[in-house]
Amino acid sequence: MSEGRTRAEHYPGPMHRPPVHLEGTHVVHTHGHHPKLQHHFDTMAQQTEASTLGMWVFLVTEIMFFGGLFMCYLVYRTASPEGFAEASHHLNVLWGTVNTLVLIVSSLTMALGVRAAQTSAPPKTQALWIVATMGLGVVFLGVKAIEYIDKFNHHLVPGPYFKWEGKHPATAEMFYSLYFCMTGLHALHMVIGLGIMTVIGVMALRRQFDADYYTPVEVAGLYWHFVDIVWIFLFPLLYLIGGHFTE
Repeated sequence: MSEGRTRAEHYPGPMHRPPVHLEGTHVVHTHGHHPKLQHHFDTMAQQTEASTLGMWVFLVTEIMFFGGLFMCYLVYRTASPEGFAEASHHLNVLWGTVNTLVLIVSSLTMALGVRAAQTSAPPKTQALWIVATMGLGVVFLGVKAIEYIDKFNHHLVPGPYFKWEGKHPATAEMFYSLYFCMTGLHALHMVIGLGIMTVIGVMALRRQFDADYYTPVEVAGLYWHFVDIVWIFLFPLLYLIGGHFTE
């Protein structure tokens, strides 16, 4: 078996047709595709489109998941708007505002990280924006932990030890059930995002991304922006309705 034939048989995929040139009496196939191109794709553009589409499909399922929680919230709030306003009145709007600003800035640093990869910025620059995004995510979780501890100390966690001295104890317990469920799931998504960013940051330091290949950063950015957008909806629904409560 000739050398040319052996190389051709091991070339990944029938649709990939590498350039051919002659060396003496042998036909040599040279690999003209990008080293990051997977064997089941024909071009880098096709691979990028498939990866992006996959993430969008995943995010649609996440939207439906959170959409069910939002619908549940709207139904119970419509049934007892005064009770929800009373319960929300005890949330710390300042902490909620701080966390909102933190996530907005984290979306900016994430976008800058994607841009750094697209423009073949130095690996340290790419990693710096990713680490900044992760740092802001940690700040968000820290603030949320402070809020959770406060709710535990004031016995506002739904269950046998829940205490409420207001006018609507049953509705308040329902409100805080939804509060912990919605913000807890959001925090879980944030923790997962930090794990993803850790992998992306390590890949950036290893010079994995440049102007020809930055799909992982871009896809990870879509996930991070989604988590931020969910909080943009949670903040007014959970925190700001308390301003309408009159004692």
